[in-house]
Amino acid sequence: MDWIYEPWPWYVSGPMIALIMFLLLMVGKNFGMSSNLRTLCTICGAGNKAEFFRFDWKAQRWNLIVVLGAIIGGFIGSHLMTIDSSVAINPDTVTTLKEMGFNSAGQSYLPTELFDMNALANFKNLGLLIIGGILVGFGTRYAGGCTSGHAISGLSNLQFPSLIAVVGFFIGGLVMIHLIFPIIF
Repeated sequence: MDWIYEPWPWYVSGPMIALIMFLLLMVGKNFGMSSNLRTLCTICGAGNKAEFFRFDWKAQRWNLIVVLGAIIGGFIGSHLMTIDSSVAINPDTVTTLKEMGFNSAGQSYLPTELFDMNALANFKNLGLLIIGGILVGFGTRYAGGCTSGHAISGLSNLQFPSLIAVVGFFIGGLVMIHLIFPIIF
């Protein structure tokens, strides 16, 4: 039963994602996590303040199940199906990250120096998280969807704007990690 604690190979998880996308296409639905945030904001009354949030959120209730499934699946994967939470990354990357002050590199999925509750006491970390959240929120709204929505759903629908968005995501990620990240840390 050791196989249950290993990451699933691409030839199992890839076709499962494709099957879900096929089923969503057949019923005329689109996949994406950012639309769930819009739905939650609308449920909480954001439509009283902004036109963007004035829509029939009840038509998107099914999509909230995706959020619930992601939370439950993440919990199961993290707490019940993971023996070792260390990440197998290149030793040179671990060395570089440790030189930047990330001593948890290779030991956890998220660097505890940024995502631990104690990191919120550090003004620099808190500022980076707030600025990053604003940029992600703006980018998601400006691009008309998030990375999962464009890369999985949009590309499977052969939508050209999704192709442009995905290329932009990759370019932005490369610029961040190779140019901006070393300056910040």
